[in-house]
Amino acid sequence: MHSPYTGDFPAYRPRRLRGSDAIRRMIRETRLHADQLVLPLFVRAGRKIRDAVPSMPGIFQLSIDEAVREAAAAQKAGVPAVILFGIPSKKDDRASGAYAKNGIVQKAVRQLKKDLPGLLVMTDVCLCEYMSHGHCGLVKKRRKEKIIDNDSSLKLLARTAISHAEAGADVIAPSDMMDGRVATIRKALDTNGFEEIPIMSYAAKFASAYYGPFRDAAESVPQFGDRRSYQMDNANAEEALREVALDIQEGADIVMVKPALAYLDILYRVKSEFGYPTAAYAVSGEYSMIQAASKRGWIDERSSTMESLLAMRRAGADIILTYAATKAANWLKDS
Repeated sequence: MHSPYTGDFPAYRPRRLRGSDAIRRMIRETRLHADQLVLPLFVRAGRKIRDAVPSMPGIFQLSIDEAVREAAAAQKAGVPAVILFGIPSKKDDRASGAYAKNGIVQKAVRQLKKDLPGLLVMTDVCLCEYMSHGHCGLVKKRRKEKIIDNDSSLKLLARTAISHAEAGADVIAPSDMMDGRVATIRKALDTNGFEEIPIMSYAAKFASAYYGPFRDAAESVPQFGDRRSYQMDNANAEEALREVALDIQEGADIVMVKPALAYLDILYRVKSEFGYPTAAYAVSGEYSMIQAASKRGWIDERSSTMESLLAMRRAGADIILTYAATKAANWLKDS
């Protein structure tokens, strides 16, 4: 068989398809649907609370009643899922709020499943929001240096995952990047009767400057050092593939690349290499850049947002976590 681009067909010239918009839509190679989107929500104690996050225009820290309202609007627009991040009233050096039976995320899960039973509720499993020092694991001293104690942290991560599953979470999403946490969480879920709860692992999570606004929203800025000892080096693609392979071996059902836009090459390679259900997180910095530029009239918010989400789909994302989920779903309806 001959390729139409070379050799025997010198007169062939690729060109724009003739015809209407309808025919172009019919043969479109990549499609974006509302049911591929997940809306992140930041929940905190109280009632009727909508505390604006200054670095993320249009995003709020929400009391549970307001989170339900926000989730209902997303669901009405066609977004099938939310992912929860908790902001506890108190923090300590054991992250006790992360796995408390009546912790903020546990209470939010129960209320969302009661009020919006058709909604898919995912929970971020990490310790940083609950730690007084803002890191994703327990801290120990080695000589005069503070380091993250990977192995001891696994027990608390598993305990957190179980508490979320008991509250009714549909998907557990560990984001801490501790080595071995997927296997530990999978074993804990299975042992406690939650064999059917899937794990969506933040498998290739890079140490990124794009997380800044999120840390404002989640109140999780590290009080010393940074997270480069357990998050990935921006330069490492082969390491990302190894991390994904390990998480799949340990029992992850979905793997995630985070951030998205600056790591589309990683996203493409992960999907191509493994053919596994793959998520991409359009992180806070990506969202805030579009918001800031659009408010200055430099770019159009709608077209820029949709183009970036489509790029993630084109690179291989089956699921996209985005703060613009509700807007995007409504824009898809309009178009």
